[in-house]
Amino acid sequence: MKPTQIDSEKSHILYDADTIGQPDETFFDPHHWEREGQLLGSAPGRGTTVFVQYNDQVFALRHYHRGGLPARLSRDRYLWLGLEKSRPWREWHLLLELYRRGLPVPRPVAVRVVRDGLGYRADIVTEAIDARPLAEWLCEKRLPSAQLERVGSWLRRFHLEELYHADLNARNILLDEEGRVYLIDFDRSELRRGDEGWRSANMERLKRSLEKFRRQEMLFAFDDEDWKALMRGYQTAARD
Repeated sequence: MKPTQIDSEKSHILYDADTIGQPDETFFDPHHWEREGQLLGSAPGRGTTVFVQYNDQVFALRHYHRGGLPARLSRDRYLWLGLEKSRPWREWHLLLELYRRGLPVPRPVAVRVVRDGLGYRADIVTEAIDARPLAEWLCEKRLPSAQLERVGSWLRRFHLEELYHADLNARNILLDEEGRVYLIDFDRSELRRGDEGWRSANMERLKRSLEKFRRQEMLFAFDDEDWKALMRGYQTAARD
């Protein structure tokens, strides 16, 4: 990894020079990739994530969008408090740290922050992972207890690395065809020392997410016994 920064009057770009050449503004524009015939698709979420072909690699490009009440004022503009405090800059550095620790997260590729008066807009590009959200798997079939235990075990390992995930839900946990577990979307996440209840609150957030899917999706294959299996994996990892 070779983090390299480019600064102009209003734009700041940070990228991994070992992965890509120096990007310009078009690198963060989905319409550019569409015109080039390299837009591969998109994934649902608060802000649309699109997948693009870059040489022999596939990247995920996400524009930062606000949620909740702040979105009524602006869907994608954030208050400028300095580059180091901007959400994409913090997410990039956190993701880089987790990746360097060998955790199953996407490799950070590039991030852009564009000043806009007293605010800013931003985009992030990461490696695309060939896996699907836990929620999608559960909409198709019931997962074996061993697989759910593996999910819980990995979540505990992230917690032992002091990661607080700000939006731990059934879409941000990915599973591939071999059952490997990945975690994505680290906006507003951070490393936290100690445990003042944030770990259990993180898991309760995930449980609420799974219960919400169960209410909304007729064929969602997840019940209380499945949650117990996931938590068995979590608690067993804590004793290793």
